[in-house]
Amino acid sequence: MRAVVLHEYGGPEKLKFEDNVPEPQISGNTVLIAATSASVNPIDWKLRSGVMQKVYPLSLPAILGRDVSGIVRSVGANVKHFKAGDRVLALSNKTYAELVAVDDAEVTHLPDGVDLTDAAAIPLISLTGDQLVRIATNVQKGQVVLVTGALGSVGRAAVHTAKKLGAQVIAGVRGKEVEEARSLGVSDVLAIDDDQAILNFPLVDAVADTVGGEVAAKLMARVKQGGSVGYTAVLPEDAAAKNPTVKITRVGARPDASKVREFADDVRDGKFILPIGRRMQLRDAAEAHVLGQKGGIGKILLLAPDSKG
Repeated sequence: MRAVVLHEYGGPEKLKFEDNVPEPQISGNTVLIAATSASVNPIDWKLRSGVMQKVYPLSLPAILGRDVSGIVRSVGANVKHFKAGDRVLALSNKTYAELVAVDDAEVTHLPDGVDLTDAAAIPLISLTGDQLVRIATNVQKGQVVLVTGALGSVGRAAVHTAKKLGAQVIAGVRGKEVEEARSLGVSDVLAIDDDQAILNFPLVDAVADTVGGEVAAKLMARVKQGGSVGYTAVLPEDAAAKNPTVKITRVGARPDASKVREFADDVRDGKFILPIGRRMQLRDAAEAHVLGQKGGIGKILLLAPDSKG
């Protein structure tokens, strides 16, 4: 099959589009998906560069990618809920490829009315944003939660979940994004690049952070005693010591097919909007990584060769 292969750690140029890659191994519980598209996520270039190899070492040569949407090609003998021809999506691994093998428990049907190509943007960001709010910060109805990077893909998912839980949501964005952030239907907006605005802002019950760094550290000081901070990026090493009354939890997305389906349903119904920044061919994965790392472009999709999306 055709796929993008990484033979050694390094820059985007290390991603090689190849046309004679072994097809994935399948078992009795496997759903084999003929991919329509994959999406590009920050974890992809962090793995590619090698900066995370101590935590998540790759077995090289490797195929990157976490999201896939496509059409079921075949299923294992034990699979009951999927059949060839079904439109599906999943959080998986090795998705920069024409064929992706996924455990059936991690696959969900794609509802009618959702574009098959664009659906690949949903799984990782929806699960990360949802688990950031629901698990890491454990936000309850009526509480006030500040979501940083609220206009980013994970931030949008976190805002969506927090609103569904009945929380009061504050969108934390850069000053130039304040007006755009109001379109998220939040209770208030905070310019997180304005130190005085942060100091003047009332204390909150929780922070769901997608930004990290010193910005996150400053915002921790605005969390009530006994409150919580969930984060996806990297915090300063002394963050916990400086905030001993705050529960701090990092989130890493865990597969949850039913939650992916819930987000897909909300996309279909217009309740959750996830802007797509660029649709590119799979063979252009290296260029997609360059664009993604620059930031500010939105979600990038990689379209599989000959996909019928």
